[in-house]
Amino acid sequence: MSFALRSTARLAASVRPALRSMQSRGYADEMAFTLAAANKVYYDSANIRQVDVPSFSGAFGILPKHVPTLAVLKPGVVTVYEQDGATKKIFVSSGTITVNEDSSVQVLAEEAHPVEDLDSGACREILSSAQSQLSSASTDKERAEAGIAVEVAEALVKAAE
Repeated sequence: MSFALRSTARLAASVRPALRSMQSRGYADEMAFTLAAANKVYYDSANIRQVDVPSFSGAFGILPKHVPTLAVLKPGVVTVYEQDGATKKIFVSSGTITVNEDSSVQVLAEEAHPVEDLDSGACREILSSAQSQLSSASTDKERAEAGIAVEVAEALVKAAE
């Protein structure tokens, strides 16, 4: 057996276990989606088409068969594309995103509210208050907390527009 043929045979033998692993991961054409916050459970293992999420590593869309992922939610809007074609937008303040090997997805938010329920005037007041707290903060801790409040309030105002 030639050197090239032996090398190819060895390569094929080393790839087989990886292929078996990929085939057994149980990827599905459906995606069980859960979005929950302290104030409400919005979806509980619902079958959806897609979800777009804001994260600190950038906004991204999740479809069935997405690679398993763990990310941190950034304040912003989660957009859910339901099976019937409806689109729901939910503002989230912070939390986590988990995409599992079985195509299930969990978004766990500190706080979440449907975008249609947001009052843009109230959101601007929240931003103004957070900015005032930031400008009057005297300690590092107060500045950090106020900075986070400003970031969330800015995302809230943007979502309400």
